[in-house]
Amino acid sequence: MQPFTKHTGLAVILDSANVDTDQIIPKQFLSKVTRDGFGVHLFHDWRYLDDAGEQPNPSFNLNKPRYQGASILVSQENFGCGSSREHAPWALADFGFKVIIAPSFADIFYGNSINNGLLPVKLADAEVKQLMLEVDTNEGAEIQVDLESLTVTSPSGAVFNFEIAGSARHNLLNGLDAIGLTLSHADTIAKYEAQIPGWRA
Repeated sequence: MQPFTKHTGLAVILDSANVDTDQIIPKQFLSKVTRDGFGVHLFHDWRYLDDAGEQPNPSFNLNKPRYQGASILVSQENFGCGSSREHAPWALADFGFKVIIAPSFADIFYGNSINNGLLPVKLADAEVKQLMLEVDTNEGAEIQVDLESLTVTSPSGAVFNFEIAGSARHNLLNGLDAIGLTLSHADTIAKYEAQIPGWRA
């Protein structure tokens, strides 16, 4: 997992509440056993007019030329609700997103995102609406997200503060998933195991 400190990127709007994980990555695409290759299926039912994924929906924001290469997604409340599938943050990250900004997130999706290096940022509803307005009215608008200072800077320069648990912030800043965090304590674990008496028959 790559460390996350600060990211400035093109933003795209998904102006919908209660975006569930089955919309983020539909169940028919869950057969892969690795984390790669899910991005092409992200928001499949919204991005395409056909089941085969050969006819892009021109009205969906992710298909519009002005949003190509977007790495920050701005959406509405309760993002990532529904089933607990970890494939949802996999698909978002594989597509190229680094940050998801919303007023609220489903708890399991929020944790899965952090564990996979995708930063979920909770902002007040009014702040999210301001970001959406600025992005919508300024083609090519970029947002800056700074995990060290816990700030989001809008395209106009407005600064919003956000909160995140200290442990989650530490792991993201240092690029640690659950395994990486455990391995960072390898010396301590080895010392403890060395003190355990051997088993005797």
